[in-house]
Amino acid sequence: MGKRHLNKRDAPTQSTSVEKVLGVDDFIVSKTDTKGMITYCNRIFLDMAGYTKEELIGANHNLIRHPDMPQVAFKLAWDLIKKDDEFFGFVKNLRKDGGYYWVFAYITADHDERGNIIGYTSVRIKPPTQALDAIIPVYKQLLDAERSGGMEASGRALEAFLKENNTSYEALVTSLQQLGG
Repeated sequence: MGKRHLNKRDAPTQSTSVEKVLGVDDFIVSKTDTKGMITYCNRIFLDMAGYTKEELIGANHNLIRHPDMPQVAFKLAWDLIKKDDEFFGFVKNLRKDGGYYWVFAYITADHDERGNIIGYTSVRIKPPTQALDAIIPVYKQLLDAERSGGMEASGRALEAFLKENNTSYEALVTSLQQLGG
């Protein structure tokens, strides 16, 4: 019998308020196939997520999706990277012990020699505290909309927020990330 890979059902069912903070000089690297199954992860990813390499390789990346993250954020990421655009965003991840950690994520497609997308690479760094102070209430608003009206409602709430602030998603994320520099 082959090894069973971890999936979202294997994630902790209870999250805690215990935060692990990524070091300022640390960066997390992972690679997935086109379905989001982890094919590579660096030591810092293992340390931050609290899993072993054997547990993560072959697992779906959504294993670390924190329940405080609105699904629309991941839909946006997938929509962008599937069409070969880059994604930048702030992500709260779930640790194996139920704790969490925040990252500023960059995701881009990997290609074969013919230019076909064969997977994705993500590099994550420590986000500025000021950016998190700004994005956490936005995510809460999106999550509240999602809980009452599904992902479509969350998407509409995001569009309304961006319009109200006269910005685009990309401009918002870029301006927030610059708060730390």
